[in-house]
Amino acid sequence: MYTTSSMRSAFSMITAIFVLVIMATVGALVMSTSGKIVKTTTAQYQHEQAILYAKSYTEYAIMAVSAHNRTADCVQTINGTIGTPNTGNGYRVRTHISYIGPASQIGTCPATRQLSTNVTTSSTPLTIIVDAYVDYRDPDNTAQWRTVHRRTVQKI
Repeated sequence: MYTTSSMRSAFSMITAIFVLVIMATVGALVMSTSGKIVKTTTAQYQHEQAILYAKSYTEYAIMAVSAHNRTADCVQTINGTIGTPNTGNGYRVRTHISYIGPASQIGTCPATRQLSTNVTTSSTPLTIIVDAYVDYRDPDNTAQWRTVHRRTVQKI
């Protein structure tokens, strides 16, 4: 026959196993959620970093065009790499510059839009269009490139 103390021990054993199973389930849920949060945060960080690089290269392109003598040649592209983009730990930046304005201000630069002489005056400003593309790899799928594009129209 079973004694009361042995029945209490059996009940305690069942309770302990039940509590361990619940704790293990909660622990697995916490680890899974934590992994998803880290993945999402990393993706958001990379995207925000790419936006900042696009803004930085846009400002650099405006500065380069402003300081460059357009009668000899033109600044049309500015490219760069940050880190090692092919392994997923960096960024690839491509910047394209197009010119809009009167022929006297564009010089030898290929114009996106050369304004006619009856539309322009001597005070018509030179305008540039800067397209900055920042490519980076998704950390989970390094075969896939993600691209951030920023277009800016700036009077020079």
